[in-house]
Amino acid sequence: MDHLTGYVSDDELAIEPLKKLGWDVTTLSWRQTVRSWDDFEAVVIRTPWDYQESPDEFLAVLDEIEKSSARLENPLSIVRWNLDKGYLGEMESRGCRIVPTIWDGACAPDELARWQDHFGVRELIIKPTVSGTAMHTYRMSVLDPVLEDVFKTRRFMVQPFMPNIIAEGEYSLFYFNGGFSHAINKSPKPADFRVQEEHGGIITSVVPSNNLRRVSDQVLATIGEPLLYARVDFVRDDEGKFCLMELELIEPALYLRTDPRAPAAFANAINTCLTA
Repeated sequence: MDHLTGYVSDDELAIEPLKKLGWDVTTLSWRQTVRSWDDFEAVVIRTPWDYQESPDEFLAVLDEIEKSSARLENPLSIVRWNLDKGYLGEMESRGCRIVPTIWDGACAPDELARWQDHFGVRELIIKPTVSGTAMHTYRMSVLDPVLEDVFKTRRFMVQPFMPNIIAEGEYSLFYFNGGFSHAINKSPKPADFRVQEEHGGIITSVVPSNNLRRVSDQVLATIGEPLLYARVDFVRDDEGKFCLMELELIEPALYLRTDPRAPAAFANAINTCLTA
């Protein structure tokens, strides 16, 4: 982004380990036009957390980078696929258990009743299919007329509210070059449901259970392409099974500060990726 005011990022922790491996690192906004992308050996997408406001422009910039002499990570093909959360439907077709989702309909009072009947719950989550940091994500049991305007021109998705977001939190597992690195639990602050730090979410380092690792590894294996980085987000459903919430392959916060080995692991992954 042009600036990270109001956001939490710790990517700078990887800069010193990268320098020790012989890499010079420059941090640039994706909107910048001063430097040529040909000046760099690689461009690693990290914190363009405003791209959802102008996704076509963002993709056009990534296309410029991929056409330059620089190597783009993760690659544009992955970004295009991961940009719209409709990819979750494809993940479900590959055998991944996802949070139940409805993709159709208009945001209207009669649709709300249909959604509630479909899921057998009153509380729902509605959010755009292209979004970040919980922007325009709402928890509802009645339809605020404001939402009809919010989603009039935005493609959206509807899911049942998952109570374990409050009771247990959301799990995120991080992978560098396909190898597991570390994991965290993200829980919302009291009286909220959003787990992002920008909304007061509480971040805790965790060791994932063998079952969670197995499910997460299986999700990542369905991609079938090498990835410099990936974050896999899960919530447990009422049956105690882990459901995929997001497969973050564009610009996930990597929470490098939560594991002392993570900054060097990420630097080593970049170095391996670019020198292989």
